Amino acid sequence: MWLSPGLGVKRWLLLFAVCTLLGAVGFLHFTWTGPLHFTATRWILWLNALTKPEVLPLWVAGISVMALALGGALLSIAMLNRSMLRSTGTAPEQALDVIYSHRTLSRGARIVAVGGGTGLSNLLSGLKAHSGNLTAIVAVSDDGGSSGRLREALDMIAPGDLTDCYAALSDSPVLARLLLHRFGRGEGLEGHTFGNLLLATLSEEQGGLQGAMRDVHEVLRVRGQVFPATTTPTTLVARLSDGREVRGESGLAAQMGGARVQSVRLEPAHLPALPAVLEAIDGAELIVLGPGSLFTSIIPALLVPDVARAIRDSAAPVVYVASLMTEPGETTGLGLEDHVRAITAHLGRTPDWVLMNSTPVPEDVRARYAAEGAQVLDLVGAGGDLQGRIRSAPLLHPEDEQARHDPAALAQALVTLTPRSRLGL
Repeated sequence: MWLSPGLGVKRWLLLFAVCTLLGAVGFLHFTWTGPLHFTATRWILWLNALTKPEVLPLWVAGISVMALALGGALLSIAMLNRSMLRSTGTAPEQALDVIYSHRTLSRGARIVAVGGGTGLSNLLSGLKAHSGNLTAIVAVSDDGGSSGRLREALDMIAPGDLTDCYAALSDSPVLARLLLHRFGRGEGLEGHTFGNLLLATLSEEQGGLQGAMRDVHEVLRVRGQVFPATTTPTTLVARLSDGREVRGESGLAAQMGGARVQSVRLEPAHLPALPAVLEAIDGAELIVLGPGSLFTSIIPALLVPDVARAIRDSAAPVVYVASLMTEPGETTGLGLEDHVRAITAHLGRTPDWVLMNSTPVPEDVRARYAAEGAQVLDLVGAGGDLQGRIRSAPLLHPEDEQARHDPAALAQALVTLTPRSRLGL
């Protein structure tokens, strides 16, 4: 509604009404005391002649003319606004959403979300209803699927998770749908998404995505910002408990066997981060890690030295969104405390809070995941320090047959953890 709080519309409507009334009084004074007195008198007499005093008071005619004139003025203003909006590419029916976005969401909390995969994009789709001050820092070491093929062909960073995040934050439903469109045929095109090809094109044209970031945000009408953790192509290397090293994300789970991940690193190790990424972390009110795969989505983004250093030095609270289930191969047998220890070891800072789902996972969903080697991630065996950091909320998607977070519920839970919300601001 146009009269919703925070849009900055009511004050101008009030000013318009006051100025219209003052203008009417001033015009009346001018016509009655100035050179138009004779013309105004003839107009009044002509108008009175059209009215029968025994049926309607004479002043009703004046009121009717005023109402018609005011209605015409408002109509002309509305049509002028429609013409101006269309000339700028904004549909009039979308004007309210645009104003709400710029006026209300621009005052939202400054939240930085770190990670990758579908977990990060789902989180962003929920958060964009609460704030326009969002920054996603996306892991770009994926080497499988469409991203892997483009990396190998063009020596670029993995675009897949960036595409998902751009689609999640885009203010254009049409653009979001196009970004995620995956070609099902065509030599050289099959398996690629349109968004991945768009980012590959911009990367090729600009000599890397670093020079194209501003254009990408403008073209895709992104509510917030999406940046890669680094703009340099990089490879994830995992060291396993049996002494082996596995190179590349896509083959990690398949090559684990009975071993566990001891640590991960990126090659090359000394990777640059965009200045805009560090600026966003420095100004953040809340830093969110996840949800997503521990060793292939969250931690890779934390392995960029400047990103990790900025998060360690930040005064903002760091929240780790715990996964709902373990992942076969990658985190088989690991408890929640193991997840937090891994993040602490690679980041150099323990999350201030760990946000967990409090809704029980249905038995049929548990059984289906168990058949694939996954278990519910819970607090069994957790120490007192971790339990003191736990924040719980009903986060399970109620209509999803898989164990996934509900974007709206997750966003609401995180917003309540921002300092301004905790202070009641």
